[in-house]
Amino acid sequence: MAFATNQLLKFSIKYLPAIATKLAITTLIAVLPLPVKAVTLVTSRAAFGGNDGIDWSSLGKVFNPFAPDPSAFLPNSFSAVSEGGLGLGVNVSQVNDSGISPPFVFQTSFIPKGIPTNFADGDFLLFTGFNPNSGFPAIGNPGPLTINFDQPVFGAGTQIAVDDILEFNAFVSAFDSANNLLGTFSVLGTSSVTLDNSALFLGIRSETANISRLVFSTSESNRALGINRVSIIAVPEPGYTVAILAFGISGAILRVRKRSKGTPVKPAL
Repeated sequence: MAFATNQLLKFSIKYLPAIATKLAITTLIAVLPLPVKAVTLVTSRAAFGGNDGIDWSSLGKVFNPFAPDPSAFLPNSFSAVSEGGLGLGVNVSQVNDSGISPPFVFQTSFIPKGIPTNFADGDFLLFTGFNPNSGFPAIGNPGPLTINFDQPVFGAGTQIAVDDILEFNAFVSAFDSANNLLGTFSVLGTSSVTLDNSALFLGIRSETANISRLVFSTSESNRALGINRVSIIAVPEPGYTVAILAFGISGAILRVRKRSKGTPVKPAL
């Protein structure tokens, strides 16, 4: 019995530092405060940044208004993939008006190359659809336009304008994977045919990767809306952040242990 007790004590003394280190790491990770799930509005693409995105021309269907082809129309709900491989689900609410076209992508430019807007010359716009026989201003699908992300992101945003309306209020709302509203914002926007890239940018950023859905809409109840390229702040490689955190904590604990034993510590580079 005494022999077994001595062996147990030797085992405990030998491995106690390692066990204590692991327990300390686990405890520190458990008690670290969770990041605040605050979201902020960004109205500049340059300030927003982004490490991923989607250009609507990547859908492979571009509608030419000067030579209409119904096969270029899009369904009201469709899937897409970002340049970084992130899956997206896009939904444009349907309207009870058979005269309004389905959604489509068109290029904005000078006639006859494209349709002039206040986006940048050459941009490809996702347009919710309109009635070409309704006169001016044209009756259109007001949306909302919803983008679902297959994997939650830190942020996303796009420029937005409304067909045949000079001024409007634009709205963007962000939701998490449990359909909780993270935040909603409203900003005054303008539309024109100047091709000067003045279309309002609406982006939402979060301190954590908790944005699973963005919803865009406007104050105009019967006018179509259009958006251009969506900029995305995607999630880093899975486990990367946690691995760095755990490595940093374990390194700090080991340095403290070495100091307590009087062992010189190599300066950090």
